[in-house]
Amino acid sequence: MPAPSLGMAPRRPPRRWGHTLLLLVVIVCGVLAGAVAGAFWYVSQDLPSLDSLQGYQPSQVSRVYSDDHQVIGQYYVERRILTQLADVPPSLVNAVIAVEDARFFEHPGLDVVGILRAFWTNLRRGGKVEGASTITQQLTRSLFLSPERTYGRKIKELILAYKMELILSKEQILELYLNQIYFGQGAYGVGAAAQTYFGKELRDLTVAESALLAGLPKSPNNYSPTKNPERAKRRQEHVLARMEEAGFLTAEQREEAVAQPLTFRRAVAEQIAPHFIESVRLHLVSHYGEAMVYKGGLSVATTLNVEMQKAAERAVQKGLRELDKRQGWRGPIGKQDPEAADKPNATPPVLHEGDLLQGVVTKVGKDHVVVQAGQTVGKLAFDDLAWAKRRLKGKDPSKDVTVQQNVKMLLKPGDVIEVAVKKLDKDGAQFRLEQTPIVEGGLVAIDPRTGAVRAMVGGLDFARSEYNRAITAHRQPGSAFKPIIYATAMSEGLSPATPVLDAPVVYENEDPEKTWKPENYEKKFFGLTSLREALIHSRNVATVRLLERIGVKPVIEFAKTLGITSPLNHDLSLALGSSSVTLWELTSAYGVFANQGIKLDPYMVTRVEDPNAQVLEQTLFEPRQILTKETAYLITNVLEDVIQRGTGQAAKVIERPIAGKTGTTNDYTDAWFVGYTPNLVVGVWVGFDDTRTLGDTESGAHAALPIWIDFMREALPALPVESFEIPDDIVFVKVDPETGLLTPSQSSQGTVEIFAKGTEPTELAPIHSDPADFYRLDQLPEGAS
Repeated sequence: MPAPSLGMAPRRPPRRWGHTLLLLVVIVCGVLAGAVAGAFWYVSQDLPSLDSLQGYQPSQVSRVYSDDHQVIGQYYVERRILTQLADVPPSLVNAVIAVEDARFFEHPGLDVVGILRAFWTNLRRGGKVEGASTITQQLTRSLFLSPERTYGRKIKELILAYKMELILSKEQILELYLNQIYFGQGAYGVGAAAQTYFGKELRDLTVAESALLAGLPKSPNNYSPTKNPERAKRRQEHVLARMEEAGFLTAEQREEAVAQPLTFRRAVAEQIAPHFIESVRLHLVSHYGEAMVYKGGLSVATTLNVEMQKAAERAVQKGLRELDKRQGWRGPIGKQDPEAADKPNATPPVLHEGDLLQGVVTKVGKDHVVVQAGQTVGKLAFDDLAWAKRRLKGKDPSKDVTVQQNVKMLLKPGDVIEVAVKKLDKDGAQFRLEQTPIVEGGLVAIDPRTGAVRAMVGGLDFARSEYNRAITAHRQPGSAFKPIIYATAMSEGLSPATPVLDAPVVYENEDPEKTWKPENYEKKFFGLTSLREALIHSRNVATVRLLERIGVKPVIEFAKTLGITSPLNHDLSLALGSSSVTLWELTSAYGVFANQGIKLDPYMVTRVEDPNAQVLEQTLFEPRQILTKETAYLITNVLEDVIQRGTGQAAKVIERPIAGKTGTTNDYTDAWFVGYTPNLVVGVWVGFDDTRTLGDTESGAHAALPIWIDFMREALPALPVESFEIPDDIVFVKVDPETGLLTPSQSSQGTVEIFAKGTEPTELAPIHSDPADFYRLDQLPEGAS
């Protein structure tokens, strides 16, 4: 064996530590992989099933439409318009993909490349500036997982996303995502977002608008264009840059979209017809359940006419405000340091005539009061608060007190008051003093030929009280019930010419305190009078005698036939409208008179469809002839005279054929007017919820009729002018007004009256008749005097 060379180290055995390290790494990776696999296995044990994904339907909005298909109301848990992918414009699809998941069509649900890129970006910038959740992951999170931020939830999200990609196509996932995500302001899905922010259909969105919408889901509140316009603009520009980067836009197209001004939809004001919408909701819930109403995407067609409804709301607001002013001013609604009021800026909000505002009195001048309402400063002329001086805590300013001194007794700097914009001019706003009424009212308008409810007002302010006084409130109708009594009499063969005695009568009772002496409104009696005159002038005593003559039971049965379902008193007080009914019932009953004796039940919903356009409900007309045309015309003809020369004369300003009746209860607690044309019947009620008095002289003619007139002035021009049709079996006969008998041929006096054929008089009236002698034909009731 040769000797080792000099200067050469001896060879050592090869080191084995590298092998050991490699083995250790392999073991550690195996353990980690096993741990990860175990974690994935453990977490996957309670994953939700994806079996329902193919038929998944997100919660949808149920929409309520007016008679001309305007949306007037919505019911929802999540406000969403379900949209097919084919109906989403490419600009919006591209914007969403570019900013949320540029590799959406390439990855299997989780984007490893995106994860690594986001990790590196966040590492370089020292914080989380870029996310890596794919569209599929976001969808699984929204549909199946809680919003908690834990590793367990993230693992579930990755597993579900992968499974979802095996079950659904990319297009199906994208469509679900676009309908599911939240865009802020209560809008879920792209369809609702387009309407919420721009008031547009999806197909009409521009690239600039699409980019703004696509930027919202990441943080709807932070990027809201209404709350943070500058931040929203920066986010939109980021989306447009990502679209260019992804090849969806050229540089020129991006710059053009950036420069395009955006016009956002104004916040929607309080919905129209809130009491009507609530009544429809109650109907739907009772038929289909809350889940279907709030999530099922029902399409509900109703009878409401938008223009009539707006007219009704204006009329009720105006009428109740005027009545409230007649009751006197209740004083300032609060106090505030004038110096603490917001200082007006150079750009006060846009106001319109009639706008109601709260303001602070800052100064009482020589002929006006200065009021600051928010950012607007205006003048309140003394003449525009004159109504408040009527009730100055009982004080009657002497002639020596100046107008300015009088006003200073009413208002002082720091008083918080309600004002309305009377006029806008170059000098600013001119206000008038207002106060929110505490009195309530209701109005319902029905097409008597179909039963369709055209307008409904259930109270002054739905936000103040959801109670629907048009449908639910039971109140005494007073004289507004009398036409039902007179129509009963005419259905039994009496006529408008039939005489009835209007004279004192006493109904004794074992308890002297319950002895009843009915009186007329005028506190006097009018002797023998015809049914026509008794109803025209609303004679209480004559009506009591008539009711006793025909019987209480027939009247109650007749009222039920007309649609009065409320319980009625089985006594003579029924003649004075002592039994409480609803405005809905009474207005519908008058509709039978307007429609020649044909009854159609009032209704609000015409058709209900599910999202697949399957009809769930459709209202069909069911007309029923419940009294003869002749009876309906007889009572209508008398009620026309109520307008021409009775308690409803103020309605003559309408200048078309109208019939109607006022109603006032004891102590002026309720005021009514129900009136109709051949094609519209309208009822108005005014009163306090706690049944206190409206005030002296606040009768139906004074408190309710003006509201009816204001509504009809606006509503009737849209309807043709029609006269009440005279049935073939109505005959005209000249009669003696005292007896109702035929006028003798030698008499120069007499009145032409109408009769149903067969009921006209055949006997001549005596030339010198004594009313008392005639009334012996109609025996005085026992106990009467």
